[in-house]
Amino acid sequence: MNKLLGMQAFVQVVENGGFTGAAKRMGVSVSAVTKHIARLEADLGTQLLTRTTRRINITEFGRDYYASCRRIFSEMDDAEYALRQSQDQLRGKVSLLCPAFFARVGLLPHLHKFYARYPDIELDITLGERYSDLIASGINLAVVVGEMTDSRFASRLLTKGPLVCCATPEYLKKHGTPQRVDDLMSHNCIVSRPALWQFKEDGHRVEVAVKGNLMVRSGDSLREATLLGLGIAQVNWWLFQQDLAAGRLVEILRRNRAPGRSMYVVYPPTKFIPKKTRAMIDFLVEITRV
Repeated sequence: MNKLLGMQAFVQVVENGGFTGAAKRMGVSVSAVTKHIARLEADLGTQLLTRTTRRINITEFGRDYYASCRRIFSEMDDAEYALRQSQDQLRGKVSLLCPAFFARVGLLPHLHKFYARYPDIELDITLGERYSDLIASGINLAVVVGEMTDSRFASRLLTKGPLVCCATPEYLKKHGTPQRVDDLMSHNCIVSRPALWQFKEDGHRVEVAVKGNLMVRSGDSLREATLLGLGIAQVNWWLFQQDLAAGRLVEILRRNRAPGRSMYVVYPPTKFIPKKTRAMIDFLVEITRV
């Protein structure tokens, strides 16, 4: 049986003075209320109400059980109210999982703007890229680089910005600035994976097998090596966005930009997203716009 429904029927009978009033309050038939009470009494193994032709009386066990039911329903109402309030308010904790290089370069430099708008939101940032156990770990959001293939999660596209080729002004002054894609063959290219760089030429996507004396395995290391003037790098634009804006790096071959890897914010699928979580999602979209 649905014990909660039986408890509700019992409380309504007591508070409305009978089965007819309880049925009206619950929007069901009198016979349905009668059945709920009978099943509840059978499940409890005791009589809660005594019925006469003129009135309904509550037994001694019924009075104690009624007090317990009212306390339970009151606590449920308080919990639901608190939940609705937390859903509607821009305060509380939001936990975020994101790659280290995105946190350091793409997120942290902008957080002062987020806190200026939402001073009562507390961010809990975890560095990493394994989002498959997002639900089990209790994390609200994750920033993911690459196409989304996991249908267990809801997602929102942050950016499909371009790939950019960059170097320091000092490197370009010393070694010259490539004017065409083929010019890269005479330069030292820093790579983070097999050295096939993507470009567009005459409307077509082309791959160029570049070469260099340094391979690094993380976005942070790639950025650091490029800033040290060790060569030219090609990355998604958002990794170098702050450095390009500050003039620490210079983009080359801009007219040959190819599409970069997509970046998404993902989260457990839910019908109701708390406002504090929605605020973080919208902020991530804002700071990753091209």
